[in-house]
Amino acid sequence: MRKTGTVCILLGTALILGALSLFLFNRLEAKQAGDAAINILPQMIAQISQPVPTNPAEEPYYPDPYDPAMTEVEIDGYGYVGYLSIPDLGLELPVMSKWDYSRLKIAPCRYSGSTKTDDLVICAHNYREHFGLLKGLTTGATVTFTDMDGVVWNYQVVVVDILSATAVEEMESGEYDLTLFTCTYGGASRVTVRCDRVKAEPANS
Repeated sequence: MRKTGTVCILLGTALILGALSLFLFNRLEAKQAGDAAINILPQMIAQISQPVPTNPAEEPYYPDPYDPAMTEVEIDGYGYVGYLSIPDLGLELPVMSKWDYSRLKIAPCRYSGSTKTDDLVICAHNYREHFGLLKGLTTGATVTFTDMDGVVWNYQVVVVDILSATAVEEMESGEYDLTLFTCTYGGASRVTVRCDRVKAEPANS
């Protein structure tokens, strides 16, 4: 009986240490992701085009609005299409042009769509420094996306929802101009924020 009790204690201790190690690893990974975003953002902002007229009497030049492709810049070997601002969460984050699991450890990523076709979907890990607080957004909250052409796209949150992890079609469906999503802890579901576009305007206007 005493031997069984000792084994249980050792097993319990091992489980606690394992959980603590996992927690510390996740926090380290989250901090590294936050630091990466902080370092990348000013480099990206410095490369954003400033659409100003060459002649004061002329209108500023803007990229072809009928071309759905988003302008990209390369930083440290990765493509970026702009940056996302969520004032209510105190977030300003660079957004990569495409997603995979290695990219998500650095910054939020474009999952699908485009600002120009009003169907942009952006995903990110649930790090506190990325989309970990996304479920705290409420209807009416402001979200902006500044693309590499210097155009600011303004959005307003209209729906905060929870979808299953397998609801791929639902993620991309609907008439929403912008969707932000992240997995919940454990990955069983996805916190999904839907936004409608308010207006677009040139940066620094």
